Amino acid sequence: MPRSYRLSHPLLSLLVLTSLAGCSSSGQTTGQAAPAVPAPGSSSATPAAPSTSPTATPVVAGIPALVDPHDVYAADRPGLLAPEARKARSLIYVPDDDDATVHVIDPVTYKVLRVEKVGLLPQHVTPSYDLKTLWVDNDAGNTLTPIDPRTGRFGRPVPVEDPYNLYFTADGKHAVVVAEKLGRLDFRDPHTMALQHTLNVPCSGIDHADFSPDGTHALFSCEFSGQMVWVDMQHQKVVRTLTLPRQNGSRPKPQDVKISPDGKVFYVADENSNGVFLVDAATLKVLSFLPTGLGAHGLYPSRDSKDLYITNRKGSSVSVLSFATRQVRTIWRIPGSSPDMGGLNAAGTVLWLSGRYTREVYAIRTSDGHLLARIPVGGSPHGLCVWPQPGRYSLGHTGVLR
Repeated sequence: MPRSYRLSHPLLSLLVLTSLAGCSSSGQTTGQAAPAVPAPGSSSATPAAPSTSPTATPVVAGIPALVDPHDVYAADRPGLLAPEARKARSLIYVPDDDDATVHVIDPVTYKVLRVEKVGLLPQHVTPSYDLKTLWVDNDAGNTLTPIDPRTGRFGRPVPVEDPYNLYFTADGKHAVVVAEKLGRLDFRDPHTMALQHTLNVPCSGIDHADFSPDGTHALFSCEFSGQMVWVDMQHQKVVRTLTLPRQNGSRPKPQDVKISPDGKVFYVADENSNGVFLVDAATLKVLSFLPTGLGAHGLYPSRDSKDLYITNRKGSSVSVLSFATRQVRTIWRIPGSSPDMGGLNAAGTVLWLSGRYTREVYAIRTSDGHLLARIPVGGSPHGLCVWPQPGRYSLGHTGVLR
């Protein structure tokens, strides 16, 4: 790839937290969800319990320690941009499955600045571990297209097999390409994307993930088999498989995954079950199921670690869940919408989402759920990336930062 897009090894340093002033999502208006429904989980394998304990997050060699051991997202507060992120242009990148393009949007004017051609079936736009590159995951095109976040300029595609999604190990040593169609995780060099190790997974449709508080393990969703896999990211092996229980007779179709700020619970959005499963992070037991809305899909923690925004892409709504109560406290309704993937702006004041089935992008004010803009884009917008975002390093997807 051209020199201007080659990544250098990340040199991370802890940010000095002089202020933890966050933005709260208060004064919401409508909606009340049904109470959580207990749902005992079942496992297809029963090895030892996961090695990660949320109450003890020891520092693992090469993995940056949490800024706050009691809050996984403490480094993601408004204003805590890493030096590299401060150099980036503030832009919204919207990959379009149908048109093999990325729409670039100005977040101030809500205008599409330009449309860039990329590889076939671009699924997500992913920040690199060191925040120096954004990668367009061209699934059917078998390439990753680099973007220079300082300029918004697109570079030369890099050959990579089946990149449905992209993550990085917490020590920054490996890029992890989620090859959904091939049924595997490909561990690659995070700079050149050269293949290092292929891990076949015992499930179908591996998609999204989030990491344990210490960064050593990750819980991946498998949408076509209704399962989750617990992966030892240090040793690159599957440790355990969890089969999610049926709700109302429907086989689960898990999508996005996010861990709670205290590291005790994984939230798993399930499109078929129309809600989220709560999975104990220490035992991988399903604690309960919480209905949120039709087609629950994307999960985004608020910048103050108080709320979880849940997109219901078949329900034309976004549910706002309180981490403290583990209940949905309000629902933002967007008539005629299909909110899917996206992320928060750096301040946490606007939630940007793609409209998967409605050829548009939404900008939603997080203080009250007010729809600020509906922006027409291509045929099937998907894994939208807001950049820059706070955090010291990226674990992947559209912006999982620590």
